[in-house]
Amino acid sequence: MEKNELWPFAGLRVVDLSTEIAGAYATKLLVDSGAEVIKVEPPTGDPLRSWTASGQQLGPDEDGALFDFLNASKRSVVIDLETEAGKSDFLELVSTVDLVFESFAPGTLDALGLTLGAMQANNPALSVVSITPFGQTGPWCDRPNTEFTLQAAVGSIAYRGLPGRKPLAAGGRASEWAAGGFAASGGLCAWLSAKKTGAGQLVDLSKFEVQTLCLTVYHDLNGQWNEGPLPRGIELPSIEPTKDGWVGFCTITGQQWTDFCALIGQQEVAEDHAFLEGWHRMQHIDFIQEIVHSWTRERTVDEIVELALLLRIPVTPIGDGETLPLMDHIQARGVYRENDKGVLHPRPFYQLGVGEFRPPGPAPKLGEHTEEVLAEIKSLEPDFDKELGGTPHPLEGLRVLDLTAFWAGPFATCFLSDMGADVIKVESIQRPDGMRFAGARPGPDLWEWSPVFAGANTGKRAVTLQFDSEEGLALLKRLIAKADVVIENFSARVLENFGLGWEQVEAINPKAIMVRMPAFGLSGPWRDRAGFAMTVEQVSGLAWMTGYKDLPLVIRGLCDPAGGMHAIVSLIAALEVRKRTGRGQLIEMPLVEVALNLAVEQVLEYSAYGELLSRDENRSPAAAPQGVYYCKDEAELALSIETDEQWSALCSVMGDDELANDPALGSLAGRRSAHDALDVKLEAWLADLPLDETVNGLLEVGVPASQIVNGHFVMPNPQLEHRQFFQNMKHPVTGDTRYPGFPMKYSILGNQLHTGPPPTLGQNNEEVLKEELGLSDEEIEVLKEKKVIGTRPSFM
Repeated sequence: MEKNELWPFAGLRVVDLSTEIAGAYATKLLVDSGAEVIKVEPPTGDPLRSWTASGQQLGPDEDGALFDFLNASKRSVVIDLETEAGKSDFLELVSTVDLVFESFAPGTLDALGLTLGAMQANNPALSVVSITPFGQTGPWCDRPNTEFTLQAAVGSIAYRGLPGRKPLAAGGRASEWAAGGFAASGGLCAWLSAKKTGAGQLVDLSKFEVQTLCLTVYHDLNGQWNEGPLPRGIELPSIEPTKDGWVGFCTITGQQWTDFCALIGQQEVAEDHAFLEGWHRMQHIDFIQEIVHSWTRERTVDEIVELALLLRIPVTPIGDGETLPLMDHIQARGVYRENDKGVLHPRPFYQLGVGEFRPPGPAPKLGEHTEEVLAEIKSLEPDFDKELGGTPHPLEGLRVLDLTAFWAGPFATCFLSDMGADVIKVESIQRPDGMRFAGARPGPDLWEWSPVFAGANTGKRAVTLQFDSEEGLALLKRLIAKADVVIENFSARVLENFGLGWEQVEAINPKAIMVRMPAFGLSGPWRDRAGFAMTVEQVSGLAWMTGYKDLPLVIRGLCDPAGGMHAIVSLIAALEVRKRTGRGQLIEMPLVEVALNLAVEQVLEYSAYGELLSRDENRSPAAAPQGVYYCKDEAELALSIETDEQWSALCSVMGDDELANDPALGSLAGRRSAHDALDVKLEAWLADLPLDETVNGLLEVGVPASQIVNGHFVMPNPQLEHRQFFQNMKHPVTGDTRYPGFPMKYSILGNQLHTGPPPTLGQNNEEVLKEELGLSDEEIEVLKEKKVIGTRPSFM
């Protein structure tokens, strides 16, 4: 068993009992950073071994490219959990490990006698991460579902699409990959908690809740504060046609929109301030697309990118499985490398200043290590460096200086707060966090009414410091000196312009860990480009798999919360290195490299098989038929058939013996080939049926179906209420408000973990400056007079 003390998670032992993407990706994140991961498979093997998105015919001993990527460097053990001998071997194995990841249906392991208690009998510090669609308990825990119908139920599908055309799901099973990031972070925190207390716990992860956070933009908070329903639409501008392909823009801020109008020679449009609002542009989509396309179609992608960058407008070419490895920035940073079969894999998503990654090894053959692992566990005991006596909050006592803005960084620090860290958010009244104004409800104190800011900043303390003043910068440096972690997500040049690059931070505080999350990294030709989540989705391939056949679309936001949870993995890795070395370090985590991992299947398929994957609207290689269909009064229903059993049940409900008895439709491949004809049949059958009764009837016989829920009305929801996903708190400005939590329910920590509502601008100025830095009342008053600190934007 290979182990290197420079690997961050050296000594962490993990059993991966999962199948599909989420669990395998979670444990891949751990094995890449040095954990020992043992994949436990049934005698027939993990079904993912035979999967390819392009439907390749694999040889008898050949595994698919996706399986190889997700399971590189792991060991494979065959254990039949249906037998008494197999159960005995499994219990003996888990008595020597720290974490188990599993994805069985709720109650499956308990029915086999493999309860949490049974697994902890000889290893009380063991934690189990359970990954299920809705969680282990609740009225929906056994509800038939697919990734597509989950998207329908959370509000993802309803608000993405063009007028007069059907709404669209996010493509590429992106939320499954995001769930892996949550599972890895949740498991690591349970491990840290057990090292403090000796007590492991169940981490009950709901993919429905992952989607609520990643595939909507805090729609429930929006629903509490604004009138609904949420309108369906797309970003304008976003992905636009050019002379030679597609180019992606992002105009989140008013300045970016104004500059974009100047770029295309439409300054007079920018003078109409109504167009500052994205929803207003959507109401005039024909006009906006006309003026945009008349300019973009006359120019190449390279010409447009060069011109837009001069105005610092976020812009990028649109990436896919063929073009991504060829992009100059991706090549300069050495993102892709060949595995043992010559297939391109992206490297780990972050870079360490101190410590090393495990060199990538091959994926195991089925049962390749069974004898080896079962023999070695006879002499192994759990390898815990327990610090007994602490509270179960894994990050209690960690001091975090949060310089982040918008979404990805604040999402990460919000989770740190939930795990016990003391997070101090730093803004300035000259430049508050820009997300305070995005989608904010108009009116007094509008900067306190942004759904995204509110959702991603609970539990923090907040101060304002003017960075570009001598006094403000000096105070910021004093806070850095007292911090364990400094985290930021500006473009690469911003902090360096203030003299706060890693060299300066290290000189102030050698034990500090600095997490930097620029869109494109700290090196390479695109280093200084501005980039938001939409930019990253556009370039990484995520947008390539989402949209209409004639128009790729951004997912809207997935990269930010997913990126935030990946930052947690990288930070915990650095904390483990610091425990052994006493050294702080710089972590570089480009958001684009997270996204390249989430969208990796496109590069895998092209590199391994020469197949270019592309969007297919609401269809999927994993399900057929699948789509949005109209019921009576054009009410929208999502339907998704993954298995032959579900197909038989659907035919039974339809009362269509012809379909049921057609042998060509008895397989997924056959139904995919006949998808157009099946859509016609389904539309005709559903056209006069009432939506709610039809959905309920389909669910009763095991067919995954859902209403297309508008995110504005996601609550009340019996499953979210059962799991207490939302936490009610009173905010000084917005009053009683319902805030989303995280999708992991801990059996010891619980899941109502927010310590307070999001802070108002500069809410804790006096508290932090007095208690942390020892300033007097007189000194604080001087800072107020000079506007170094304050509680209201200076421009409002």
